Amino acid sequence: MIAMLGMYDRPETAAANDRLWQAIRGNLGFGPVALTRDRDFFDIWRARDLVFAQTCGMPFRLELHARVQLVGTPDYGLPDCPPGFYNSVIVARRDAGDVTLTELCDGVFAYNEPVSQSGWAAPMVHMQALGLTPNQTLQTGAHILSAQAVATGKADFAALDALTWALIQRYDAFADDLQVIAKTTPTPTLPFITGPGQRVDVIRAATIKAIANLTDADRSTLCLWGLTEIPASDYLAVPNPRKT
Repeated sequence: MIAMLGMYDRPETAAANDRLWQAIRGNLGFGPVALTRDRDFFDIWRARDLVFAQTCGMPFRLELHARVQLVGTPDYGLPDCPPGFYNSVIVARRDAGDVTLTELCDGVFAYNEPVSQSGWAAPMVHMQALGLTPNQTLQTGAHILSAQAVATGKADFAALDALTWALIQRYDAFADDLQVIAKTTPTPTLPFITGPGQRVDVIRAATIKAIANLTDADRSTLCLWGLTEIPASDYLAVPNPRKT
């Protein structure tokens, strides 16, 4: 059996993620003793013995919706977003001043993965609606690496999901070198999922109870305020960027 909470897992949040999973597992009465942190995300999401995981909206609509069950959508209480929604912030270097997105598109756009909703799909849809296309792109493999690429001058701008940006601002000094120059339209945030053979109603109830019983410290660390029910159809309706 497999459980994974890797989407917002970093050294400062790992212990709180462990306690969240232990609470879910305790409510269920079964499940792996520890979270998996050493396997490819897609391998975990596709595993038939998956008990609990969090995935990104783009992989969910492109493939996983036919393979997994939707447990629910976490509410991270993000500004300018309805409960259960998030957006991307587009960042540039602070010393770029009042730079515009049009000007930034003449440079290098850093993104984490080509199947990332917040790092690739949302900003590309946003830019395409404005008639813009980045002149060059740089794939970094992680949101934090995209942010660092901008801070160090390897890229001119990047898109980060709003919660990742909040965590970077909280924990990483290089955040002071960055500024937000645009935000994308909110879409449903990263859903919790389970495998095809699981009792999704039981897992949903266990998750709701675990979140409700978080300590104030863990709730603040994870920015986790509740579990919402957003239908799979809303995820599938999120637009993909046009191929360029």
